[in-house]
Amino acid sequence: MFTYRYIFNCTIIVIFLFTLIPSASLQSYEDKRCKCVCPSLTSVSNETDNNERWLFIENVPPSKCNCDGVVLPRLKDKIPLSKGPEFCPRCECKYENRNTAIIKVVVIIVIWVISLLVVYMLFLICLDPLLNKRIKNSYLEHTNEE
Repeated sequence: MFTYRYIFNCTIIVIFLFTLIPSASLQSYEDKRCKCVCPSLTSVSNETDNNERWLFIENVPPSKCNCDGVVLPRLKDKIPLSKGPEFCPRCECKYENRNTAIIKVVVIIVIWVISLLVVYMLFLICLDPLLNKRIKNSYLEHTNEE
């Protein structure tokens, strides 16, 4: 059976882990990025074998969020410079700005609410046997013999 000390220790461990997770993942994602979606190189070479789209994500300023600033530097070995003006109009580039700090705070709040509900459920499970004790009385139903 779960004891209060066990629940307390588990809660402390969970709190400790939640404080480590945000500090470990601070450098995992960028808040500002340029996202370009381009067709495969077969679209330039008039081949119809491959219809995949390529995704390029780069951390560049908004002024360089275009095919010339993100896609062509990565594909300089695969595509000739003469095919660049033909390939770039088919790419769709968007500059995204997001706030990962707010996302992390919302996730932590949701996890805390779920944790509190689980602790409350465990408390109710422990409390249930105490409240539902059967009182055995020697009560007999009265019957009218008339």
